[in-house]
Amino acid sequence: MSSELMEALKQLAREKNIDEYEMLDKLEQQLAATYKRIMDLENDTRVTLDRETGRIYVYELIPVGGTEEEPIFEEKDITPKDVSRIAAQAAKNVIMSSIRDAEREKIFEEYSDRVGESVTGTVQQSDSRYTLIKLREGVEALLPPSEQPHNERYDHNQRIKAYIIEVRKTSNEPSIVVSRTHPGLIRRLFELEVPEIYDGIVEIKSVAREPGLRSKVAVSSRESGLDPVGACVGPKGSRVRMIVSELRGERIDVVPWSDEPTDYVANALSPAKVTRVMVDEDTHTATVIVPDDQLSLAIGKEGQNARLAAKLTGWRIDIKSQTQAAESGLAAGLSGEEGSDEEHYDGRCVAITSSGLRCRNKALPGTVYCRIHQPKEAATT
Repeated sequence: MSSELMEALKQLAREKNIDEYEMLDKLEQQLAATYKRIMDLENDTRVTLDRETGRIYVYELIPVGGTEEEPIFEEKDITPKDVSRIAAQAAKNVIMSSIRDAEREKIFEEYSDRVGESVTGTVQQSDSRYTLIKLREGVEALLPPSEQPHNERYDHNQRIKAYIIEVRKTSNEPSIVVSRTHPGLIRRLFELEVPEIYDGIVEIKSVAREPGLRSKVAVSSRESGLDPVGACVGPKGSRVRMIVSELRGERIDVVPWSDEPTDYVANALSPAKVTRVMVDEDTHTATVIVPDDQLSLAIGKEGQNARLAAKLTGWRIDIKSQTQAAESGLAAGLSGEEGSDEEHYDGRCVAITSSGLRCRNKALPGTVYCRIHQPKEAATT
């Protein structure tokens, strides 16, 4: 091997950010194995490569004593005449292998720091076993079936967003595992669409999700006077609509967060209107009373609305209609009779408005609703 080729190897190592000494050590090891094979030797061989001149020396290691654990070898120079031809091919293999190793390490270092971020890519392959997403040239991510919403199907070259959940080293390429079901994807999508969230003015406090079907997002504002729900929904629903589109029609409820459990639970059950919330700190249970005509809406199809509200708030939620509550004695005091619980009822209308906030009007005498929100059947009696 000429000194010119040696210099070219060193230059390539610098350009590709490959450890020069490690690469040349690998070359010596590969040459040693190659010469042992092509020269059909029983003993091992050792190859040395002059780092300046590029000259190659091949030695056969002949045992001459010692123990089985620590044998003593005599080195016999068996350098063949055509050593440069074989060395050139070996050098090519080692260079390609070193470049691949360096690229794998570079990708691993880049993406291992991005766990918890969202990425955009194009679908390269999709079947029942897995889906491959091309993030950029030479970098692919794995979207396993377990991380795919059951109602999603992917087409070749389709652009999708996903959430990085794991980056691990494998024998071939770094395995970047992404998800379309993780609640973190909802957070990242809102960051992309809502400048107030990206800037930290509006904060996502909690996310509850049933992928492909429905999600609830609780938000709060760090700036007084700014409606966090309105900021997330956007003018005429434009912002949340973009997120729903990316999630293939998954319904998203954005509700105001509150540090008061009774208010938070009531908000979480939106769009159902809540009459009263009673919390038991010991059992971490919230008993919710709703108008009779709101019971099915509060519970949701197959219990989905109540289930998501419980996930969102962290409270176990028990929902009862006003009739059920009256039968069990829970509704006592709601309409201002003697013995009412002043701690839980403050005389204001208990209706939850379309914005997710409780009505500010005073309730009519003998009821828990204002004139605007009084149920029709009550207004006609």
